[in-house]
Formats: sequence, C-alpha cells, structure tokens
Amino acid sequence: MMGFRLRQVAIVGNEYEETEEALKSLLDLDVAYRDPGNRPGHEAGVSIFGLRNFVMPVGNQFLEMVSPLEPGRGSAGGRFIERRNGPGGYMLLFQLPKEEYESSLARLAAMGVRVLAGDDISGSESEAVHIHPKDLPGCLVELRWCINEGLADGDWWPVERDWRNYRRTEFATGIAGAEIQTSDPAYLAQRWADVLGQDLDSESGLPALQSDDGPIRFVSLDDGRPEGLGGIDICVSDPDRVFGRAEQLGLQSFGDSILISGLRFRFIAE
Repeated sequence: MMGFRLRQVAIVGNEYEETEEALKSLLDLDVAYRDPGNRPGHEAGVSIFGLRNFVMPVGNQFLEMVSPLEPGRGSAGGRFIERRNGPGGYMLLFQLPKEEYESSLARLAAMGVRVLAGDDISGSESEAVHIHPKDLPGCLVELRWCINEGLADGDWWPVERDWRNYRRTEFATGIAGAEIQTSDPAYLAQRWADVLGQDLDSESGLPALQSDDGPIRFVSLDDGRPEGLGGIDICVSDPDRVFGRAEQLGLQSFGDSILISGLRFRFIAE
C-alpha cells in the first residue's frame, strides 16, 4: 500500500531547451507534458507563476523543468535562481493517500506551518498544497493526493493522463532519492521529519527521511552554494554508459554524479 512517495522532482533554470535536450540524450527520456499556458490563448498551470515547464516520466515518477518566462526577478523561479546563485533543484513533490493528506493538513495547521497554492490549483480528483519555504527550509515541498493512489503508476495531476505513452524505461527506470544541502543537516532533517510526520533515519551515516521510493538525505554545504536541493538519485541500467554519453555531450561530471542545470544527478545501477 502506498505511504509517502517521492513522485516528482522539479529543477529551475534559464536553459530550457538545452536542459530538455540533455535529459533526452543522456537518459533516453521523453516529454509527456508542457503547460498549456506556453501556447497562445492559454493560461494555466505554472504559467500563472510566470514560468514555463516540461515534465518527463522516469518510470512511474516525474522529472520537471521550470523556467522563467521573462529573465530577472519577475517570477518566483527567477528570484530562486538569483538567491541560489544559479539554476538547480527547486521542488520535491510527495504523494500521500487522501486520508494521510487530510491528516497532514491538520498537523501543519496545529504546528502553525503555513501552506501556499491550495485547493484552487487542482480538480476534484486531486488536491495539493505547497509548504511555505520559511516554515520548511531546504526546497519547496508539495504534498498531494491523487486518484488511483493504490497503483504505482496511477494518475498524477501535474501531467496529462496519457503520460504512460511517453514513458521510456529501457535505460532510466526511476528516481531513488534526493539530497538537501544545508549548514545544519541534523537540525533540518529533524524539522522535515516533524513537519512531514515521517520517521528520521540515516543513509550512509547521513540523517535521512525514508520515502517509498528512496531516502531524502541531508548533507553539509560543500559546493559554495546556499542551502537547497542539491542532487537526486536516478536508477539506470548502465551507469558507465551514462558517463560516456555525458562526456560526448560536454556535461560536467564529478565522482558518481553529473551536473545538469545546477542539479547533481547521481546514478545507481538498477
């Protein structure tokens, strides 16, 4: 039965087309959804926040790129890029059963934790809130329930229902974790555990929350950038092949990770 799922990760940056091509070429992914607000005569989804996006399925999870429609501080995404000194990880979107979603809202209210972008962003088949980043630092967090919650590859409101037609699993098969960098990992990990109602564990000696899909690790700042979502783990059939492709594409790599739009992609053999 589904518990606490890491269903989607969002990146923010200005290199929209370049990031799309890098993800397609590196991981054999395809775009399942673009905000209809990107087309003339439409205004919906992230476009109301001054952003455009694309969403790619990774197994039964999703990787999203959001990019400001106009450069500068005119959008939340633009301000985020300025604050973190460049592009990078933007948001983690978690799926919970409807019953747990409702109890989570009650817990947040009791703790005085503020939420943003409530029921008006979803239909009757899904509801979501964004937790105010000043009350849960590290990155923007969404909590969402969605119909077909008992299915691993069930519907997911932020994409169209035909997303499975764009799923490519021959090479990249899933998102297996994420990494938040901060000046005080132990404190922030405990704050996340308290706010999200999840147990605090450890992963390779690091404080971590365990989602159904993998750990959310909390690490020290070590790349000269401020607090934020620094990396994610991707399951692939052949990690060595990824690094060969990255070299051909001119992508920066270090250790077991490759940098795409300011986010470290760490690859795990499935």
